[in-house]
Amino acid sequence: MKKLMLSLLGIAAISSIGFAGTETYGGKEMKQVALPPPCPEWYADREFNVGLWGTYVFTGNEWQNDRYMLADHAWGGGIDVKYFFMRYIGVGIEGWGVDARQARENIFVDLSDGIFDRSFHNTNKGIGAVLGTLTLRYPFHCSRFSPYIFGAGGAIFGGGQRPINQWFREGPGGTAVTGPGGLISNGGEGFDILKTVGHTESETEGIGQVGGGLEVRVTPHIGWISDFSWNFVSGPQNNFGMVRTGVNFAF
Repeated sequence: MKKLMLSLLGIAAISSIGFAGTETYGGKEMKQVALPPPCPEWYADREFNVGLWGTYVFTGNEWQNDRYMLADHAWGGGIDVKYFFMRYIGVGIEGWGVDARQARENIFVDLSDGIFDRSFHNTNKGIGAVLGTLTLRYPFHCSRFSPYIFGAGGAIFGGGQRPINQWFREGPGGTAVTGPGGLISNGGEGFDILKTVGHTESETEGIGQVGGGLEVRVTPHIGWISDFSWNFVSGPQNNFGMVRTGVNFAF
């Protein structure tokens, strides 16, 4: 009888050890819930950016009236570097150059015979600019997309050539009179022919720029940028639009 009682007690002890590993509270088992991983951030709070892009420029006036590009459009490319010292604000510098097919004006006026002739000849000329920039961007949380706006100011060079017109006396041995600045003369008595004898050198002017665009990150360090800007150069006859697209590297 004692052996039977000892056997039953042993079985009960083994059973209690087997069930000791399961904890129940209110008849229900506690389960651990795994938290989802954080979403990726494609834009850093502090970044150094280098952009390489192609550009298309079109003037605000018809080519006959433009006074700087002397063309209605041009193609080229550029580079810009920016440092975002905050997630949304960056400062930098950009430089670009385009190949403009300029239409330069030539005139021939003969007052004696009532002749007035105006013509244009084309020549390719490189035009470029260097500007300091301020960029405001807004990267969407957990998104590859970041719209941005920017403003810039600097200098543009390579354009602005003007015709040099001079008066001549009609007939063999005629002489010319050059006016103030070498651009046009004030014809006196006996000077009845006015014609273009050349063009001035290019001029450097101030330039202002405002625009906006969108960046799409392929990776946290490589993105594609596309934007549009309007540029102001020494008066309304010189303004032009610029479309850019290219790749941006973030470090």
